[in-house]
Amino acid sequence: QVQLVESGGGSVQAGGSLSLSCVGSEGTFSNYFISWFRQAPGKERDLVARISWSGSSRNYADSVKGRFTISRDNAKNSAYLQMNNLEPEDTAVYFCAAATNLEGPPHLASTWNYWGQGTRVTVSS
Repeated sequence: QVQLVESGGGSVQAGGSLSLSCVGSEGTFSNYFISWFRQAPGKERDLVARISWSGSSRNYADSVKGRFTISRDNAKNSAYLQMNNLEPEDTAVYFCAAATNLEGPPHLASTWNYWGQGTRVTVSS
């Protein structure tokens, strides 16, 4: 099983940018689909973006499409989330997650097998 560690969170003003990183412990990082979820206080954990094994397929939530970019570098056992034009509504704890196969709906947290501890993003207006 893979262990995931997120980094890059912080506080920014609306319109600013942040880049999040997710580093996996496995040398077979390419075997996993990778996703980013976020969870704001009092709200459910929502899917932000996901990326396939080689990065050929990328998907985004409508709320972040055009502003966020998910990518991966399997040689570095890493995935990234570049967040531009941040809005106060983006404030949340961001988690990376991994799954060997998408055996359920990708937007459900239960579909994903492995999780990082999360990194907090705060966007002020």
